[in-house]
Amino acid sequence: MVKISYLDQDGTRTDLDADEGTNLMELAVRGGVTTIEGECGGALACATCHVYIPEEWRAVTGEASEDEREMLEFGVDVDDRSRLCCQIRVTAEMDGLVVLTPVSQR
Repeated sequence: MVKISYLDQDGTRTDLDADEGTNLMELAVRGGVTTIEGECGGALACATCHVYIPEEWRAVTGEASEDEREMLEFGVDVDDRSRLCCQIRVTAEMDGLVVLTPVSQR
């Protein structure tokens, strides 16, 4: 299992065990992370799974695709750390990843 943590803006941390291959949105929704909505179910048709990936993890999680960057234009408080977590598949190298969640998805 891969350990992934979600940290919201008020300091609430949710630590979850992930199987390789699942995406970070599915993991968050199943794990009860309330700041991740995942309204479109991972179809890259909304921006309600917007997260911030810390700089030190960006090489491991990869860069956003062009389609993802276009969808992020609909997100709230998007910056250079922003990703849609439905587009990030868990790998063994992500063990210990801390994903930061925004105050709001809308």
